[in-house]
Amino acid sequence: MTDLFARIFGDGLSPVGLLVAGGLTMALIMALVMASCAIVFTWAERKVAGFIQSRYGPMRVGRWHGVLQPVADMVKILGKEDIVPRDADKPLFLLAPFVIFIGSLMAWAAIPFAPGFIAADLDLGLFYIFAVSSAASIGILMAGWASNNKWSLYGAARGAAQGVSYEIPLALACIPVVMITGSLNMNDIVIAQQGGIWRWHFLHDPFLFVSFLLYFVASIAEVNRGPFDLPETESELVAGYHTEYTGMRFAFFFLAEYANLFLVSCIATAVFLGGWQPVFGPVFLPGLVFLVKAVLLVLLQMWLRWTLPRLRVDQLMHVCWKVMVPLALVCVLGAGIWMLATGQAG
Repeated sequence: MTDLFARIFGDGLSPVGLLVAGGLTMALIMALVMASCAIVFTWAERKVAGFIQSRYGPMRVGRWHGVLQPVADMVKILGKEDIVPRDADKPLFLLAPFVIFIGSLMAWAAIPFAPGFIAADLDLGLFYIFAVSSAASIGILMAGWASNNKWSLYGAARGAAQGVSYEIPLALACIPVVMITGSLNMNDIVIAQQGGIWRWHFLHDPFLFVSFLLYFVASIAEVNRGPFDLPETESELVAGYHTEYTGMRFAFFFLAEYANLFLVSCIATAVFLGGWQPVFGPVFLPGLVFLVKAVLLVLLQMWLRWTLPRLRVDQLMHVCWKVMVPLALVCVLGAGIWMLATGQAG
């Protein structure tokens, strides 16, 4: 992005100015991408839920299947009053939604949507994504504590515990891929999968296939989606850590949720499913190939949300610490042995 601005402005901007201009431009682009994700996926989720429950979903707003329903919802939210509870810790209460939103926004910078189409081509790209996206747990705790509401605090405690716990199998599931490619750079990981579907990492060996399944399940829990949506159990916690939020601050939580839903699908696409590499043949419209894979994963997560019953808290933690973490460690060990046995270890 800085190279593009250098070509446009020539010597008119200093190196620092180019860096700032490029960073602000990419931040704006990523924010627009996140907003677009939320608008499209809220409509898609309502239609998926309606299909599964044998109903139509939104139909009235817009000429085709309620396609303008998210726009109507956005206009309604913009008209809502921004209420801060009298006993709330006001600075933390106002800041919490933005902490969650900015953590998700920063993570998008290292996602390679197509060759050369990446905001920050970092050598530690995968590590960076996991590091900045973990800020969501801090924002959740801030929202729950600052609301001065027991339901919000309970929901925040659940959300933070769930997020911190499932980050471990999520990261462990990606380690075998890093071992095989020898890099944490997201571009390098995608390029290593060129040559057709049989070169994609999830089909590399049995251990990476299991790692992909572990990643997929852990990613659903990481973004607090059903059947792992315990922080927002309506019958127990009202609306969890969102309970006291209204207007645009309330919308920021859901904006970040749908952006994170798409983010974990993009990571799975890049790390396990070949990124922009097509199933076979030469690369054609790489950005569209990447987008189709990621959107299919999002739709699968929506399908699971509306078909599976919610787990209990003890079941959630049991699955994480006693099933997924040990299994992920076995996959790391197994992938290492597979590399030695097949002569791939350098």
